[in-house]
Amino acid sequence: MTAPTKPSHDGPCDPAAAPAVPAPPTATDQVTAATGTGRTSAAAGTGERAVSGVSLHAPVIDWFDEHARDLPWRRPEAGAWGVMVSEFMLQQTPVNRVLPVYEQWLARWPRPADLAAEAPGEAVRAWGRLGYPRRALRLHGAAAAITERHGGDVPADHAQLLALPGIGEYTAAAVASFAYGQRHPVLDTNVRRVFARAVTGVQYPPNATTAAERKLARALLPEDEAGAARWAAASMELGALVCTAKNESCHRCPIAGQCAWRLAGKPAHDGPPRRGQTYAGTDRQVRGRLLAVLREAHGPVPQAALDQVWHEPVQRARALDGLVADGLVEPLADGLYRLPLG
Repeated sequence: MTAPTKPSHDGPCDPAAAPAVPAPPTATDQVTAATGTGRTSAAAGTGERAVSGVSLHAPVIDWFDEHARDLPWRRPEAGAWGVMVSEFMLQQTPVNRVLPVYEQWLARWPRPADLAAEAPGEAVRAWGRLGYPRRALRLHGAAAAITERHGGDVPADHAQLLALPGIGEYTAAAVASFAYGQRHPVLDTNVRRVFARAVTGVQYPPNATTAAERKLARALLPEDEAGAARWAAASMELGALVCTAKNESCHRCPIAGQCAWRLAGKPAHDGPPRRGQTYAGTDRQVRGRLLAVLREAHGPVPQAALDQVWHEPVQRARALDGLVADGLVEPLADGLYRLPLG
């Protein structure tokens, strides 16, 4: 994420000096429309408290200005390509694991065309142990499309970003917002958790992003582009550092006094069970071990070498077949396998 210029927090102009035209909906009006109530769930039925987007923006953005981590993809020199690479790598992977791989990746492939010129298997190799290696293939595919369609420059237009292979709504919004300072709702797990607690009054968001969450995120966006981009980065950082999934630090939260969940006494999660992320003994673990052998090899690998990485033959074969089906591994004649060349 880049760090867009800090917006002004000045209040609205004097209504008496405004032209006699209907006023646009305020952030409070928009939040009311998105949630179906003028109050958060912490105040529902009591009329004691309401939370507006405007009341959240300044404290969260000011907190971000003081506490944001100095991450390489937030620096101006990262550019849009650096932001895009970071967004692919950070999906389901913590920052401390991403940092060394990110820096090596940008040193080797500073522009999309540099990555597109190499075989997709090299992207898989360089991905290392970040996990979910299909992301490497998708990033390679996006780099090739950027090179072919946009002259090697990551497009600024949200629709053009969304049309790139491997780019979904979240990544398109994140790149448009963090790289180009545009006004888009950026909903990752951290942001969804902040909104669920601060506005909706529940401990955790749903397992999958809902239409109601998207509507609320749009309603909470500041009106100006720079402010909206800053808000997107700030609310994400707040969820990553303070409003965490476990052991949240409410005493450090700049909006604790407005948080619907805290004001309700932090009621325990009563929705569907949260999905765990087990790894040991799963096909994901087997796939990772198979790929590790192929990444370290300088040429095709025989089946016998792959057979040594996992004791259970049925699961091992299933994992290898899955890697082939996903395009992460190419089968050759005589029982040999390699990373994909194209």
